[in-house]
Amino acid sequence: MKKGAFTCGLDAALFVLGGKWKPLILFHLAHGTRRYGELRRAIGRVSDKVLIQQLKELQADGIVDRTDFGEIPPKVEYSLTAFGRTLGKALVPLCEWGTRNSSGVEAIMVRRKAREHRHAA
Repeated sequence: MKKGAFTCGLDAALFVLGGKWKPLILFHLAHGTRRYGELRRAIGRVSDKVLIQQLKELQADGIVDRTDFGEIPPKVEYSLTAFGRTLGKALVPLCEWGTRNSSGVEAIMVRRKAREHRHAA
C-alpha cells in the first residue's frame, strides 16, 4: 500500500485549516452565506489583510465560494462549497467541546500568560 502525504486524517484536516482564523471563517459560513462586512464583524479581532488572505486561500482550495455581484458599492458574498460544508460539519464536535470546556480553557490561558510574563521578566 502506498503511503499518502498525511500520517492521519487530522493531519489532512489541519493542512486545510492551517491559519488562525480559518476555523472561525468556516464556523460562521456554516451558518449561511455572508457578505464580507458581516463576516468581519462576526469574527472580530482579525485584520482585513489577514481575513482577505485566508478567504482567498480557502477559495483557492475549493472550500469557500466568492460571488461578486459587480455592483457599486461592491457587493461580495462568501459561502461554503459542498466540500467546505463537509469540513464545517466536522468542526461541530470541536466547537461543542470548546463550549463544554470553556472555563478550563480560560484557566489554561491565564496560566500561559503568567508563564510568558515570568519568562519575559
